[in-house]
Amino acid sequence: MLESSDFLNNQAIELTSRGNFAEAIACYKRALTIDKENSLLWFNMGITYQKQGDLNGAKRALDTALKLNPDDEESIEQLAIVCLERKEFLEATQHCQTGLDQNPTNAHLWNTLGVIFFNQEEYDLASESFERAVSINPYYYDALYNLRDSYSELGNTAGAQDCQERLSKLKEPKEDL
Repeated sequence: MLESSDFLNNQAIELTSRGNFAEAIACYKRALTIDKENSLLWFNMGITYQKQGDLNGAKRALDTALKLNPDDEESIEQLAIVCLERKEFLEATQHCQTGLDQNPTNAHLWNTLGVIFFNQEEYDLASESFERAVSINPYYYDALYNLRDSYSELGNTAGAQDCQERLSKLKEPKEDL
């Protein structure tokens, strides 16, 4: 049986879900010898590196995914998150802005931008970003949660209480594997 990049990608996803990151990355690398221009393989490998805690590897893989598919909003967002985790706030902000220029209604990018501002203690800008995310998707748990925290930092107790009431009516999302 011949190996295919799809088979190896699926195998790597399964390995990642079980926490076998090194084996998963080996599968991605093998798949990339078959299909080097496959942005999905690079994206998935970046996610696996990130889960493994290798933010340098994650950034390299996600950079490649984005070069191969510059309009992919998931790659843009994930690269922004990796840059945020690396405390590269300017670059993270630039990635979010690039994505929002392409799609100003991407609630996830607005939320990520808010997290970047929050981490820099720019609570006004953070709350504005979270408000945009919630205005796009009123049921976006993470954005509501983050908005509540921003309002608390700003001393907006009524806003924080409103967010808390809305959160109590929503189910907390489960962590992705």
